[in-house]
Formats: sequence, C-alpha cells, structure tokens
Amino acid sequence: MTLDQIKHLIAKEFNFDITTLSRDTRLEEDLNIDSLDAVELVMELEDTFQLSISDEIAQTFKTIGHIADFVAEKIGS
Repeated sequence: MTLDQIKHLIAKEFNFDITTLSRDTRLEEDLNIDSLDAVELVMELEDTFQLSISDEIAQTFKTIGHIADFVAEKIGS
C-alpha cells in the first residue's frame, strides 16, 4: 500500500504517468529529480505520512523502493 501511495504522490507532484513508476525507478537518473525537487518530495512525504525525514536520510533515497521501505518502517506497515 505504501508503495502505491508514494507512486501516486510522485506522479501527481511531478506530473509523471503512474504506470511508468516502479520500486526500481531511480529518482535522479529516471525521473530527473534535482535537489530542489527532492526537497519538495520530502516535504510532501512528511505531510502525507506525518513523519520527519532528516536531510541525511533524504540523501539516501535513490529509488521509489528506498522511499517506500523507509516510510513503511517508520509508520509500521
């Protein structure tokens, strides 16, 4: 469920076709998400899932799967 929520969030926020997004989709290489986009994404994740993400953790996010795993661990799903 968390993965689908994150895919929807990214698709909506950055205007991507959700059917092209997967766990293995790379943020920088595949989606061209730059540092400013990454900050916006982290803010959306924090608001959506009611959690705090440090800059150090955010810098480790390389794929949608990395984000989903982190969020699932934090929210306990």
